[in-house]
Amino acid sequence: LEDLAAFRAPGVFNPWRDTDPANDFGKEAPAIRRDQLRRYLADRVGHARLLLVAEAAGYQGCKFTGLAMTSERQLLAAGAIDDVYFAGGKRRTSRDSVKPAGFNEPTATVVWGRMLAAGLRGREWVNWNTFAWHPFADRALSNRTPTRRELEAGGPVLERFLALFPGVPVVTVGEKARGKLGELGVQAVAAVRHPAYGGAAEFGRGIGRLLATQRR
Repeated sequence: LEDLAAFRAPGVFNPWRDTDPANDFGKEAPAIRRDQLRRYLADRVGHARLLLVAEAAGYQGCKFTGLAMTSERQLLAAGAIDDVYFAGGKRRTSRDSVKPAGFNEPTATVVWGRMLAAGLRGREWVNWNTFAWHPFADRALSNRTPTRRELEAGGPVLERFLALFPGVPVVTVGEKARGKLGELGVQAVAAVRHPAYGGAAEFGRGIGRLLATQRR
């Protein structure tokens, strides 16, 4: 968490350190996101069966929740009782006036829906990104592909994340993730299509094939 919060780069929003004055509800937003990530990871250390590693944080998901491929609307629906995401209370950090019901990321909806439908419990896999932070384009509420230099700069934090889950199989989501993990010498057990841009069905089939193989 300290490593994540320390990262700085132009054109990159750090959910665990930075405040977005136009869209965050207050200065305490980064601390809330750090706490939610801490609880999310703590619930999964020693229990995770898969690491699901995608490309970069998105503005409709991790930017406001602090959790990769997880949106505010999902956390708000879960409330304080449902521990699928993590135990205890869950909070949004965006302003109500910006998005009254909370931000909703299509990728997050697909990933959680397909993984749970495949029979996994929430703490049996971990969502992460090869570039953990949110690279934005011309405005705060936008996404862009991380540059080669950014991916290299984020490599040490990615390695520290993987060290939390020694021996846990890695599944890459999309080509960027597969390429970066390959450079680090990490052998993924499967490479699945990213759910975005019409890839939801293929993502689900890829996860289904992988879990069927593991069960055999």
